[in-house]
This record gives sequence, structure tokens and C-alpha cells, in this order.
Amino acid sequence: SLVGSFEESQVGFSTIVGSAVFNVIFVIGVCALAAPRPLVLTWWPLFRDATFYVISLIALSSFFVVSSKDLIEWWEAAVLFCMYLLYVF
Repeated sequence: SLVGSFEESQVGFSTIVGSAVFNVIFVIGVCALAAPRPLVLTWWPLFRDATFYVISLIALSSFFVVSSKDLIEWWEAAVLFCMYLLYVF
């Protein structure tokens, strides 16, 4: 994905989404395997992560399809980055 960001390549929307889904599932699975005892979680982390993920996918797909076809402009990248900062903090 890093190389695809700076050069013209076949890295597309589905590649990015598929990679993100795999990474999320893999990290959760490794954490569950590494935990010494069962983890007790509330509904909030899953709700927060799923909500931000859906909103970011809607924003990304609307940028790709509606706003600037097959291209992410600087202001769209800034919006996505601000969404990331909102998620982190």
C-alpha cells in the first residue's frame, strides 16, 4: 500500500478495505491468544471501532466515487486524517 500511494498501481479501494479488515481481525485474534485469561470487555470498544470504521469507509468511498473520481485530493486526505485524530483522541 505504501508503494501504491506514491506510484500508479492497481492498489484499489477493495485492497485497502480488505487489508484493513484482515488487520483488525488478526490483531484481535493475536490479543485473544496472548491473554493469560479470558478478557472481559464492554460493548463500548466494539461500538466505537465499528462506528468509526463505517463512517470512514463511507467518507472514503464518497471521495473516490463522488467528489474526485479515482483520486484523493489534499483536502480529502486532511478530512480523513482529522477523522483519525478524532478517533485516537
